[in-house]
Amino acid sequence: MSSKTAELLKQALSLSVEERADLAGQLIESLESAESESVRAAWDVEIEKRMTELDSGAVQPVSLEEAFRRLDSTLE
Repeated sequence: MSSKTAELLKQALSLSVEERADLAGQLIESLESAESESVRAAWDVEIEKRMTELDSGAVQPVSLEEAFRRLDSTLE
């Protein structure tokens, strides 16, 4: 580890847990490729679509337990 990296790590470790988590997230995002941007954009569109369906009542949410029950029944 270079001295610059060691100094950055020392500074990062002095941050609060929330600040370190935010920094870690930003660092990970900086490593993602342009393809990941298109995937993220596609998920944003899908999330918006699903939120609209929920808000309009077109679909009804189910509990996690119900989702697992349905999944189990399809696997049997």
